[in-house]
Amino acid sequence: MAIFGSAGRMGQAIVLAIERALADHAGGIDIGGDAGALAAISDVIVDFSSPLALGAHLTAAREARTPIVIGTTGLDAAHHALIDEVASEIAVIQAANTSLGINLLAALIEQATARLGPDWDIEVLEMHHRYKVDAPSGTALLLGAAAANGRGKSLPELSRFDRDGPRDEGSIGFASLRGGSVAGDHMVILATEGERIELGHRAEDRGIFARGAVKAALWLADKPPGRYTMADVLGL
Repeated sequence: MAIFGSAGRMGQAIVLAIERALADHAGGIDIGGDAGALAAISDVIVDFSSPLALGAHLTAAREARTPIVIGTTGLDAAHHALIDEVASEIAVIQAANTSLGINLLAALIEQATARLGPDWDIEVLEMHHRYKVDAPSGTALLLGAAAANGRGKSLPELSRFDRDGPRDEGSIGFASLRGGSVAGDHMVILATEGERIELGHRAEDRGIFARGAVKAALWLADKPPGRYTMADVLGL
């Protein structure tokens, strides 16, 4: 198992997770490393690098025919189009969050919103450390997309990031908080007249993302070409 983005905090956590899973660590690269050479000697790659490096990393994985788990966040439409293209040749998992708990939570949210009507308002609340750049977080968007899927809609159709005045019926609102050293808190609130459901997850250690990524990589290593999800890893 190789790590692209090995010098970062997540890269270091993945090294420990690989050891605990009794898997073999093929090595890691960071800025300036030879992605092609490492991909060629690996059975599977875990990428927690940066959006700027992802294109080169996908090319290296495709040329080596090596499956890849992408945990890098902040991706745009062009990145996703490239992932779709590469997934026609190798197995790929792209996840905004590799925590097993978060991905189970997303499934629960989709089930809940599929059974509740538009009179149930949906709010997604997230908090992260003061240094996080993107807002809302990729995980908040993942949970919002799960809520939208439950209603048979896409997230762009229902999402509201800036509001003034009363909410639109059926919309999905987002709120982002930043401060301290919070690894990641997420809550989806379903509220209607007289009652409220709160479905949430609290990350206490970044190791949960590393363990989920390693579990996903072990699952993906022998899969045929295609674009897979963490829900596939969990059998959801």
